[in-house]
Amino acid sequence: MPTILRIGPYRFHFYSREDNEPAHIHIERDDLECKFWLEPVALARNFGFPGAELIRLAELVEINKVTLIESWNKVHG
Repeated sequence: MPTILRIGPYRFHFYSREDNEPAHIHIERDDLECKFWLEPVALARNFGFPGAELIRLAELVEINKVTLIESWNKVHG
């Protein structure tokens, strides 16, 4: 599960065996995790993050979208 970015307490990563899904990113902090689709940026799943933090995470995904998509394409083609 390659780490793509670290921003503050957040680790942005994806799993290498998720070729059957659209481009997305997993974000972890402590024991919390969420998943965002990248095109368009949208929350796919949430495991514990409060709403206000999800809004901030969506902003971070949008800001870093190009890097995240490029990284996804390198691994998943």
